[in-house]
Amino acid sequence: MIRKFREGLAIGLIYLASFFSVILLAAIIGYVLARGLSMVSWSFLTTVSSVLRGTVGIAGNIVNTLYIVILTLMIAVPIGIGSAIWLTEYAGHGRFVRLIEFTTETLAGIPSVIFGLFGMVFFGTTLGFGYSLLTGALTLSLMILPLITRNTQEALKSVPDSYRTGAIGMGATQWYMIRTILIPSAMPGIITGVVLSIGRIVGESAALLLTAGSGYLLPKPGAGYLYNIMESGGTLAVQLYLSVAKAGYDAAFGIAAVLLCIVLILNLIIKMMIGKVDVLSR
Repeated sequence: MIRKFREGLAIGLIYLASFFSVILLAAIIGYVLARGLSMVSWSFLTTVSSVLRGTVGIAGNIVNTLYIVILTLMIAVPIGIGSAIWLTEYAGHGRFVRLIEFTTETLAGIPSVIFGLFGMVFFGTTLGFGYSLLTGALTLSLMILPLITRNTQEALKSVPDSYRTGAIGMGATQWYMIRTILIPSAMPGIITGVVLSIGRIVGESAALLLTAGSGYLLPKPGAGYLYNIMESGGTLAVQLYLSVAKAGYDAAFGIAAVLLCIVLILNLIIKMMIGKVDVLSR
């Protein structure tokens, strides 16, 4: 009787905690959208802020955010997945591997402003990239590498060993087995790590203030969009911080609403991708 009471109490507390978490999340999203959607308009999304024209817009920040996300993922995803494959399938379980895993977990807990300081000194000053989107992307790559590496490792470890032994027993090479069996089977977990990384990129501001700067203009039409990575560019999160610092709360809530919508759309797209990968891997 006491055992059933304890189990019922534990289940009730779990449901209560879940209900509280959902209500809290819904309240935050609802409040931000209620305050911010009134500020969002076509002009707000397609123009840049200008004192002379009297406009308030975030078009440049949206473009800069997309640049930062794409550049960071192009740098960090191949390195992170490759590192996880090597640690899981080739390196074994020695002391050196444990040291790398400990270092990776330590890097994941370092404050972002320290990454920003390092990126500003090393990428910006030593390598001469200055305040640019490339400096910001390289810095954020260091920040999300532990997240991608650890998630990929756990995804690879979750694949049954029978897949490995069966493929090797049929005469497949180890790389062929990894490429055709392990990676497709672990793809949902890998994509989850990438999604979490995108969320951290989109929401980062401290490190980018020190590396990418706070420019809000659109890429120059005559220079070619690809060259814009060497220019300063502030993301939506950076502009949100600057708006709050200048007491522009209406613009800040508008940017926050746009950020929430972007993250929601990205999560829905990735969820659809994971669903398709699950179907194809079965």
